[in-house]
Amino acid sequence: MKATSRPEGFQPSLTLVPGEDAAWVLFDGPRLLLGANGTLPQGALPFAVEDVIPLGTLEGQPFFAAGLAGDLPTGFEALPLRAGFTRLPEAQMGLAGYAAQLLDFARTHRFCGRCGAPLAEAGHERARTCPACGLTVYPRVAPVVMVLIRRGQGPQTELLLARGPHFAPGVYSALAGFVEPSETLEAAAHREVLEEVGVRMEHLRYVGSQPWPFPHSLMMGFEAEYVGGDVVPQPGEIEDARWFPVDRLPGLPGPFSIARALIDRAVGQARGNVASSGP
Repeated sequence: MKATSRPEGFQPSLTLVPGEDAAWVLFDGPRLLLGANGTLPQGALPFAVEDVIPLGTLEGQPFFAAGLAGDLPTGFEALPLRAGFTRLPEAQMGLAGYAAQLLDFARTHRFCGRCGAPLAEAGHERARTCPACGLTVYPRVAPVVMVLIRRGQGPQTELLLARGPHFAPGVYSALAGFVEPSETLEAAAHREVLEEVGVRMEHLRYVGSQPWPFPHSLMMGFEAEYVGGDVVPQPGEIEDARWFPVDRLPGLPGPFSIARALIDRAVGQARGNVASSGP
């Protein structure tokens, strides 16, 4: 999934210095800042920023991430990062997701978690090092398995979709959950499905992955076939879960998500117009 990935041709860099040709991915807390014309700011900034992070270059232009240090300046708007999918070109949206994760790391790792001393940039890699005790920490990436389970064949195929309590009204998605320590992706997939809806599955197949900067996940998409068990939503986690025929699906996640890619792929296969390959 390219929508939230670093774009092709992007060259990461730790040593860039802002100049007149700089492009800025700015955030006010978790909200993305765009100029009056709906684009990323360019060149010298007329207001103060903090946590300036060199990202790298795209088509020769240097990109930087930073946080707003004061009030929202005139002529700019702050919007949820997800809203950027409809406002920015795909390549810039991928860099916005990258910037959001690095800024989250900078803001949550100012001090050593072992001894409490201020952390310093490692310099040679994306990491922070404690000058007092030597601890090195890296930007967090939380692995998440997502599983789309189906039963039936052809036009009679049904998909098992669920919704959490914080989903938009009427929207259902594939099942997902975080991978636990010392757990394989496959074991996590089976455990999460059994915990969340109480069913068993087989023929688990990896389909693809997607960086998900909300705030620092890596989504790994799988598909599987239903084996047995009644659908019983996990209290507090799953608001509703049910089987949906491919020709009568509910509201679905946005087209930029791997969840939607898995669903669209399954629908295409049920209709006979998508091969069994990655999204």
